[in-house]
Amino acid sequence: MSASSPRRRDVTVADVAREAKVSKAQAARALGDYGAVSDEVRSRVLAAAATLEYRPNELARSMNTGRSKTLGVVVGDIENPFFSLAMRGISDTAKAQGFDVILINTGEDVIAEAEAVRVLLDKRVDGMIVAPASQLSTRHLHDVVESGRPLVLLDRQIPGLGVPAAMAKMDDTAYEAVTHLIDTGHTRIGYISTLEAGNWSSSPETDLGSNPVSERLAGMRRAFHTAGMPIPEDLIRLSAGKPQPIHEIVQELLSGPSPATAIVASDSLIALDVLHTLQNLNLSIPDDVSFMMYDDMPWAQLMRPPITVVAQPVYDIGAATAEALLAQILGQPAKPESLLFPSKLVKRGSIGVPNTRLRTLV
Repeated sequence: MSASSPRRRDVTVADVAREAKVSKAQAARALGDYGAVSDEVRSRVLAAAATLEYRPNELARSMNTGRSKTLGVVVGDIENPFFSLAMRGISDTAKAQGFDVILINTGEDVIAEAEAVRVLLDKRVDGMIVAPASQLSTRHLHDVVESGRPLVLLDRQIPGLGVPAAMAKMDDTAYEAVTHLIDTGHTRIGYISTLEAGNWSSSPETDLGSNPVSERLAGMRRAFHTAGMPIPEDLIRLSAGKPQPIHEIVQELLSGPSPATAIVASDSLIALDVLHTLQNLNLSIPDDVSFMMYDDMPWAQLMRPPITVVAQPVYDIGAATAEALLAQILGQPAKPESLLFPSKLVKRGSIGVPNTRLRTLV
């Protein structure tokens, strides 16, 4: 279209009504799918709308029906492949039910998350899916519940919030994974997570809420207890990247008189930082240090050696959050049992016997 061409006027409900030879009220009811309208009138209106290429005014429709036909999704880092794949599951499921999705990325910042929730409430989304950045600062999520807006959590649970959460069951698989490392000879095992957790302790009384990191640490604690050894609490680093960069954490874990001989990354984004740091230190896997990560990304099998992982059905978890949210919105029965998914240990070549000479290499 040239700069001088007139802008095409938006087709209105009145235009459709004239084309279909019905009243504006009848056209509005047929297009908005509310109220009483005969099948014959509905067919004429829809045919006229198609002929005129009518696009509905979503704001006006939401005021008439009480629904915006949109879901709000708030995640910490869309660059994290976990959230990207989960988002595909959410989007596919929402689209199949005629809903659109508004996605907001927060950078795992709880202040940005609270603002995202406020924006979505103002936009009158029909419901929200949130992957909480913090177990500690949750007032904004309680505000959603108190507003009556349906809410489902992705991958993380908030104690006392009383809303569904879709995630993988991790405790038994984490126990199996750490037991595999211990059986290979590792007792100095580092674990890195970005979960904001304040002052963490390996004590069973420490409460991180119901979330995958809590289950992973519980499985790790149980594996060391079963082996009759103390958990290496000094090698467990939560709140990674806030403010200490992950590459500094890795260097710390691999230095000192009793360094880590194996490192476990809590997600694939952390794993990339760990692998990059090991490469910069000229350390090889598994000869110098063993390595394991959570989430099975396609590139993990392309590494040399391939990376041992704890895999979870990420797409299905995303789809389940959308299904649970839509069930609330549409008044359908909830299926809480469908929100907990299995995980599994996939053994590859990145685990070897401990290198006790590592301290001389860094």
